[in-house]
Amino acid sequence: MLETGIRNTLSMKVEESSSAKAMGSGTLDVFATPAMAALMEKTAWTSVAPYLEEGMCTVGTRLDLTHDAPTPLGATVTCESVLTEIAGRRLVFALTVTDGENLIGQGQHERFIVSVEKFQEKADGMRGKKS
Repeated sequence: MLETGIRNTLSMKVEESSSAKAMGSGTLDVFATPAMAALMEKTAWTSVAPYLEEGMCTVGTRLDLTHDAPTPLGATVTCESVLTEIAGRRLVFALTVTDGENLIGQGQHERFIVSVEKFQEKADGMRGKKS
């Protein structure tokens, strides 16, 4: 059953591919903010996936984060998510990222529960449309 308080933790090693230099978000060989954002989203969505009805998933709609400290290549970073709010199909998560010793990032993430089939059909229907 989907309820507030669901937690998840995921870790990753900071490699060259997740560096600011490689991701185009800066010039340094440190953990990139976009890589941290992706880890935050993955930690959140994988926490609730087992609780969703078949054919349903979540999509990210908002991510508010701070990247508070640098992390060098070779370090391991760990993200923890906590589901703090459920409002209909809207889910809100609190997120923290540490390097084993220090808080390196934190934020809040919003996701919505959607039908996989309907959402994909809507996205596919957007091809070729001009805004």
